[in-house]
Amino acid sequence: MSVTDVLHGVDVDIREANADDAHAIAALYAWHVLNGRASFEETPPSVDEMRERMKAISQQGLPWLVALYRGIIVGYCYASQYRPRPAYRYTIEESIYVDASMTGRGVGSALLTRLIEICEKGEWRQMVAVIGDGNNNAGSLQLHKKLGFDVAGQLRSVGYKMGDWRDTLLVQRPLNDGDWTLPE
Repeated sequence: MSVTDVLHGVDVDIREANADDAHAIAALYAWHVLNGRASFEETPPSVDEMRERMKAISQQGLPWLVALYRGIIVGYCYASQYRPRPAYRYTIEESIYVDASMTGRGVGSALLTRLIEICEKGEWRQMVAVIGDGNNNAGSLQLHKKLGFDVAGQLRSVGYKMGDWRDTLLVQRPLNDGDWTLPE
């Protein structure tokens, strides 16, 4: 699927990630771990660890997508199980990361829009996201609000990274009929 962001003219191809993408995904994420405010990891995962994470998502039947600009991976997102207990089975959590040089160009919108479309074909009723360093991560919050997420709560000072305390914002949006109907 090719998506064009009309406002910024960025032509981005969105596709399912595969094992060969693990190097590019690990490199992109490493920047966020070492320099960004969103990830609360402090040591970037190895390529093998990233490949294992991708495999675990795939085995759950959940999507992991990549965005390519001129053939180069410039972002990724995925859905994962929100919590392992059975009562949470209709809720998923999404995570999204965009190359720092490509933010504000519609890559995140294209990725998250496609992820939502795919997840709405499943049985899930709620999608949540944890926005790391929530109030200081305006781009992520703006993206999520644009795509129908509402702030559900804030956890203050739950992470300590790069010499200061970090909050998280919990955001949520309904999928399919949300909680307006019972699951099938």
